[in-house]
Amino acid sequence: MTTLADTPKITPNWRFLLSNPVHLLSFGFGSGLMKKAPGTWGTLVAYPIFFPLLALGVNGWALMALCLPLFLIGVYTCGITGRALGVHDYGGIVWDEVVGMLMVLAFAPASWAGWILAFALFRLFDIVKPWPIRWFDQRVGGGFGVMVDDVIAALFALAAQALIWHWL
Repeated sequence: MTTLADTPKITPNWRFLLSNPVHLLSFGFGSGLMKKAPGTWGTLVAYPIFFPLLALGVNGWALMALCLPLFLIGVYTCGITGRALGVHDYGGIVWDEVVGMLMVLAFAPASWAGWILAFALFRLFDIVKPWPIRWFDQRVGGGFGVMVDDVIAALFALAAQALIWHWL
């Protein structure tokens, strides 16, 4: 549900994204411009980042460690983009989904089933936002607020993923 407070000062488009690399990153290299389900499209951006890293042997805890600077970059970039738009957590800002999905992929089994389940679980927790995810989403502002609820959704997805694969 969009409210007047969610309406950006400017309509984001390719010109806006290309005007500042910070906006391009915040919008997941353009995936956040999708009219329908920008968060889902942003989540998919994690895969072309993940697969080359996986080929280089970066997975598990090494990938999780890489997510820390990506998170900090997101706090900075998403904060700037949110201020430029005049909307704290505009739907097209999807770098948080990219980082959250990379966290889940870090420990997903290296198979199509593992990667698809990781996607489904992350999207489930990011969309449904069970407590405390929704609490953080509603109460924490700025770039940190944009990023933190997706990190918590990723932690929920990681726990669910571990339980599912343990019992399969």
